[in-house]
Amino acid sequence: MADTAQGYFLEHLSWKDAETVLTERSVVVIPIGAQAKQHGHHLPLNNDFLIADYLRNAIVKRLPVVVAPTINYSYYPAMAEYPGTVSISCETASRMFTEIVRSFARFGPRHFYFLNTGISTIEPLQLAADALHSDNVNVAYTDLRIALKTIRSDLEEQKGGTHADEIETSIMLFIAPEVVRMAKASRDFTGDGPGPLSREPRPDAVHSPTGAWGDPTLATREKGEALVRALVDGIADDINGLFNQIASISNRI
Repeated sequence: MADTAQGYFLEHLSWKDAETVLTERSVVVIPIGAQAKQHGHHLPLNNDFLIADYLRNAIVKRLPVVVAPTINYSYYPAMAEYPGTVSISCETASRMFTEIVRSFARFGPRHFYFLNTGISTIEPLQLAADALHSDNVNVAYTDLRIALKTIRSDLEEQKGGTHADEIETSIMLFIAPEVVRMAKASRDFTGDGPGPLSREPRPDAVHSPTGAWGDPTLATREKGEALVRALVDGIADDINGLFNQIASISNRI
């Protein structure tokens, strides 16, 4: 862990050290980043894992959080048709999130933040948050639609899309340009529709031959830098909200 860090990476600690940082005043950050999820022809399967890794490093430098290891599998039904993608059921993902939190909560923490890099993951996260509410455990999570709404409206040029698109590709050009193959990027947006993405035209799906949904050719590193700054700030604000809740509870005791 860097000397400038304010928080802790749990996997770097011994269990005795973990005992001192897992308390009722802790906020435990649990990143979610797919390591096997298609992102078109120009981005790797571990795209979301790389984003989660960048964000967790940014947050641990800024806030006194305890950062858990990244969860690298979850619920990604819209991508399941493309080779290399692993998508577990919503119920399994929700149960996994719930059981991970309950494992940590045994040692004291009552406030958890899922650093979420997906959209479909919001459904199992909300189910987990609802289940954990009865345990007197507070769960919050990143909603990219909210966190990036303002900056996206300022920067976006594409006509539509939300996956391996102008926005996501710009983020990757900033945080990991070495993995982006822009020569393979192409516009792939035929409009919205019901169901998942599909390589074949079907009435029950969104046709996407490449697996991207949007126009990644419009991506730039400069857009990515602005998007990442806004995202880190939004995540930090969310987590600070949890710290404020902890302070409020302490003041009432």
